[in-house]
Amino acid sequence: MPPASDRIKAAVGRLRQESQILEDLVRDLPDAAWRTPTPAVGWTIAHQIAHLHWTDGAALAALREPDRFEEFQQQSSQSERFVDEAAEQRAQLEVAELFERWQSSRVALAEALEDADPQARFPWFGPSMKALSMVTARIMETWAHGQDVANALDASWPATDALHDIAHLGLATRGFAYRINNLEPPSTDMYVELTGPEGQVWTWGEPSAENSVRGSAWDFALLVTQRAELSELELEITGDDAAQWASIAQAFAGAPKSVVRARQAKAPDG
Repeated sequence: MPPASDRIKAAVGRLRQESQILEDLVRDLPDAAWRTPTPAVGWTIAHQIAHLHWTDGAALAALREPDRFEEFQQQSSQSERFVDEAAEQRAQLEVAELFERWQSSRVALAEALEDADPQARFPWFGPSMKALSMVTARIMETWAHGQDVANALDASWPATDALHDIAHLGLATRGFAYRINNLEPPSTDMYVELTGPEGQVWTWGEPSAENSVRGSAWDFALLVTQRAELSELELEITGDDAAQWASIAQAFAGAPKSVVRARQAKAPDG
């Protein structure tokens, strides 16, 4: 296995690639198009970019200015809707300024991640993380919110090896998904077998496991980022524990799916 520093640099390369795909989608949009609604209730394209800008800033502070990161943590503790509030605030910026700020923050973050001590742990909203885990999380966030933007624009998004990062994080957060749903994580083994963008097969766990998930890496990424419902995906789920996990899988911090869906159901009536 390559040294941790080399793996971080390779992962940062994939983060830059996903960010560039998103940039290409929004760079030449007229200002009015930034107000296009996305699948996230109440969020426009501007909100999606504003959120990425905010989280990039939080990650950069965690890497370089831990004291300043405490300000982000304080924001998160003051309101259950801090994610929406932060996105709403920045979404009101002039489009050119928001775009420029996002560009600057993502470039600075990529550089900071490449320079980070591979063995150090950095604060985050929850458990601290090493730099490689932070890169993986940023890849997932960029891809997930990129799907919302692409959906709003009826645009395509190329499948890349970043899907492996997202799938790995989706499996690594299995226990987390149970805990935020007030469920006890099962001790059963899980086998995941996914087909990548070039037809390659990626696997986690042992094929003999009674619980498994098989299918395309793209569909699995949609599942763990909650960008599609299980019924919409071509995934083969085997075993009761696998079925339960697939119903709550969540690769990102925040409220569980049940809470988010309840908020969305109430949104039309205010």
